[in-house]
Amino acid sequence: MATKGRGAGFDPPNRFEALHYEPDPDAALDPDDEQPAPRTVFLRDPARSIIATNQSPDLGFDASLNPYRGCEHGCAYCLAPQTPVLHADMGWRPLGEIRVGDVLVGFDERPAPGRTRKLRPAVVEAVWWSRKPAWRIVTAHADIVTTAEHRWLRARDFRWSRTERLVPGARLRRVPMSALEPVDDDYRAGYVAGLSLGDGTFRYELGWKSNRLGFPAAYWRVALIDQEPLRRLVDYLDRFGIEASIRPFSGGKSSPRPMWKVEIRSLPKLERVSKLLSVERSSSSFRRGFVAGFYDAEGQNGKSLRISQVDLHTLARVQGYARSFGFEFRLERREPGVRTIRLVGSLAERMRFFATVRPAIRRKLALWGRTPAFAREPVEAIERGERKDVVDIQTSAGTFFAAGLATHNCYARPTHEYLGFSAGLDFETRILVKERAPELLRKELAAPRWKPRVIAISGVTDAYQPIERRLGLTRRCLEVLLEFRNPVAIVTKNRLVARDADLLAGLASFGAASVSVSLTTLDAALARAMEPRASRPELRLEAIARLAEARVPVGVLVAPIVPGLTDHEMPAILEAARGAGASFASFVVLRLPHAVKELFAEWLARHFPERRSKVLNRVCAVRGGRLYDARFATRQRGEGPFAEQITRLFEVSRRRAGLGSSGPPLSSDGFRRPGGPSQQLALL
Repeated sequence: MATKGRGAGFDPPNRFEALHYEPDPDAALDPDDEQPAPRTVFLRDPARSIIATNQSPDLGFDASLNPYRGCEHGCAYCLAPQTPVLHADMGWRPLGEIRVGDVLVGFDERPAPGRTRKLRPAVVEAVWWSRKPAWRIVTAHADIVTTAEHRWLRARDFRWSRTERLVPGARLRRVPMSALEPVDDDYRAGYVAGLSLGDGTFRYELGWKSNRLGFPAAYWRVALIDQEPLRRLVDYLDRFGIEASIRPFSGGKSSPRPMWKVEIRSLPKLERVSKLLSVERSSSSFRRGFVAGFYDAEGQNGKSLRISQVDLHTLARVQGYARSFGFEFRLERREPGVRTIRLVGSLAERMRFFATVRPAIRRKLALWGRTPAFAREPVEAIERGERKDVVDIQTSAGTFFAAGLATHNCYARPTHEYLGFSAGLDFETRILVKERAPELLRKELAAPRWKPRVIAISGVTDAYQPIERRLGLTRRCLEVLLEFRNPVAIVTKNRLVARDADLLAGLASFGAASVSVSLTTLDAALARAMEPRASRPELRLEAIARLAEARVPVGVLVAPIVPGLTDHEMPAILEAARGAGASFASFVVLRLPHAVKELFAEWLARHFPERRSKVLNRVCAVRGGRLYDARFATRQRGEGPFAEQITRLFEVSRRRAGLGSSGPPLSSDGFRRPGGPSQQLALL
C-alpha cells in the first residue's frame, strides 16, 4: 500500500533494536508538501566529529560533511554494491544478496600461538550500506572495489594490511574462486541420474504392467539419511512433470539412524523416470549434476575426499566426468569388493570441486578446522576512484573471502540500519540531527592538523531537506566555512540552497564554492511521485537562477536518468538549466542495488503499472541483463547500446546548450584561521 507523501512503500526488516525517541511536535514541513503520514521524527545525533575524509582525487574534494542522517525527500532510489563472497556451500554469490543469518566461509582472524589459521563458519551478524571513497584492487584473478581502510591478509607475513597501504607487487592470500554456474534442466537430469545410480533401486522395464497381471513389482526408490538431496530430488523431478514426496524409510538393523526415501510405484511415472535415467546428455551441466548426485550418494569428506562404489565401470564414468572439469581422481582399493577414487590435490582443489559441482549434503561439504590452502596473489594495480556505495558486513569469525581474497570485516559503521532503522520508510521519517555540526566544524578547521581542501556537502543525504528551513544547520556550517574561507561543493535537489546565496557568493569571490542542483524531470507530477518531498522542478530552476545571479558557479546534475521513463527529457532539462543560468552539467543513470530493486519495482507498480515492465527491461538493458551491475567502471553510466545512446544524447544536448562538462576548479588559497596566534596577541 502506498504511503502518502513518501517514496518508499514499506520498511524492509532490520535486525537491530530501534532507538527510543520522542516525536518533534514543532517539526516544520516544506511549503511545497502536504502533511505526510507518518510524521517525521527527529533524533539528536551525538556525533563528536563532522568531517569525513577520503583520498580520492577524482572527486575534486577529499572531505565531506552533512548535518543530517536520513533524508525527508523520499526519493524512490538509493545505492549499494556487489562483490562475490564465498558461502558455506562453497558457492560464490554477490555481497549485496547477503542476509543476516547466512553462513559464509571464514577463518581465524589470528592463529592460536604456534598454530596456523583454520577455516571457520562465519555467520553474518549485520549488513549495512554506506557511501565512501572507493579504491580498486586488480590482480590476475580479481578486480575488487573496496575502501581505503579495508584489510587484506598479506602472503609474506600473514599480517593484515589496509587497502591504502598496498602497492603493486604486494602479495595477498587467495583461495580459488569458481563462477556460480546456472542450474538448468541438464544439471537436474544429471543429478537425478547420479543420485539414483549411486544409492537408488530401480526395478522397472518398459512394457511392464501391474504385478496383478503377473509382472514383477515395479518401483524406484532412493533412500538416504540426509534429507537435503531428497528435497532437491523432489524439486528436480517436479521440473520434469514427475510428482514425488519424501517419506520415512526403515533401513533395518543396518541403519540405526532414521532414514528417508523418495519412492515411485506408479507405472506412468516410472516410464518417465526410466527415460530420464537412460539418456546421457553431452553437456557440461549434465556432467556437473551427475557428479554432484553421485557424490551425495557415495562420497565422503574426511582426511581426503573419496567416492566409493562396487562397480568399477560406474567409478570410471564419475572419474571421466570429473576430469572434464580439471579434477584428478586416483583409483584406490581400500577394502575387499569396494573400489574408491580419491581427489588428488590440496584443500583448494576440494573447495573448487564443491563450488563446481555443488552437492547438496552440507555435512559432506564442511571444511571447518582445516588449514586453508592459500595461494599467493600479486597485486597488479591499485587505483583510487570516486566515492562509491559499499556494503559492509559483520561476521562471527570477523573474516570472509571476497572475490577469492582473504579479507576482514569492514569498519564503516554510521548507517540507518546500524542505528536500528530500516532503509525504507525509516530512512525518510527517522532523521538524526547533528545539532553541534557548526561548532564541530569550527573546531576541526581551527585544528593545526587540518589542511585546507574542498569539503563536499550532501555527499550522502541532502543537507537542504525540509528540517533545514527551521534548524539552519547547513547555513551555520556555511558561515563557518566562509569565516575560514574553506572551499565547498554542494549537491542538492532543494530550492532552499538559494537562501544561502549570500554566503556562497562570499566563498565564490575566493574561488571557493560551487553548487550542483539535481534535476530528474521537468514533469511536476512525475517529480512529485519520484521525489515526493523535494522541491518542484520549476523551483529548482529558480534556485539555479538565483545562484547564478549571485555569481555562484552552478550546474545541473541530471540524476537519476530512468531508462524508459525520463531519458527522453535530457535535452529539455539541459536547455532549461542553461536558460536559468547553469554553466555545467553531468548525469547518472539509475542504479538499483539488491535491497532497492524491490522498493523501486513496488514504486513502479504503484505509480506506473502500465510501464513497469518496459522500465525494468530498459534498466536491465543498460546493466548487462540485470537490474544492477556493481562493476567499478559501469555503475554511473551503464553499458551496452542503450547506455551508449543515453550518453550520446546527453553529450550532444550538453554541447548544444553550451554547458561545460564539469564545474570550475575550487581554490583553498584564501584559507585563514580567524583568531590565530597573531590576532590573539593583538587582543592581549
